[in-house]
Amino acid sequence: MRSIRGNPSATPTHPTNTSIVLASMRQTTRLLAKYLEAGQPTGLTGLWTHATPRSTLLYLYSSTLDRLSKIPESSLYRQSVEATTKHRMSIVEAAIPPGYDEWAKRAKELVGQDKEKFRVNSGRIDGSEARTVKLGDRVFVVGHRHEGKDTREEEWDGEENEGPALEGARTPAERADQAFLGDRKPLAEHEKVQWEDEPQLTAEQ
Repeated sequence: MRSIRGNPSATPTHPTNTSIVLASMRQTTRLLAKYLEAGQPTGLTGLWTHATPRSTLLYLYSSTLDRLSKIPESSLYRQSVEATTKHRMSIVEAAIPPGYDEWAKRAKELVGQDKEKFRVNSGRIDGSEARTVKLGDRVFVVGHRHEGKDTREEEWDGEENEGPALEGARTPAERADQAFLGDRKPLAEHEKVQWEDEPQLTAEQ
């Protein structure tokens, strides 16, 4: 990049050249990074670094093996896909990120504290969820993370305004609704779980 200071006749650097330099700096920084950073380019067009690559792959491979178990063992298709899946799973299992054992212990304790919070289909009105799925000898916490928004858009917690309580005798159907309202838990309770993602793999892994 050529400097134009003290030379009025020099041609300013084209914005495209600046973009190329910045892109090269990002690539160099990524190569020197110790851990993979979620959302960063992988070098393949359209493929970004996953936030939890190891646990996600193990879940997908375990789900595949679970579905294959419903196919007769004599099926050549099952034998072929099962062998390939188990081989790939063994490769992923061998890549253990630093601090994994400590994280697994904390995660197990968190799930054991209140299993009800990991059984709901949707803990928030926006569709975020957290639930446990058991596949073989593994337990996975599957969910959709809630993306942060403007606080002005989150003032409403999703609970409908059902109006004031009615007085007087109620029909059996209305009494059933009242019992449901009494047992219903507020949506806010499901927002208190602070889940910690699996430790990141190193760049070498």
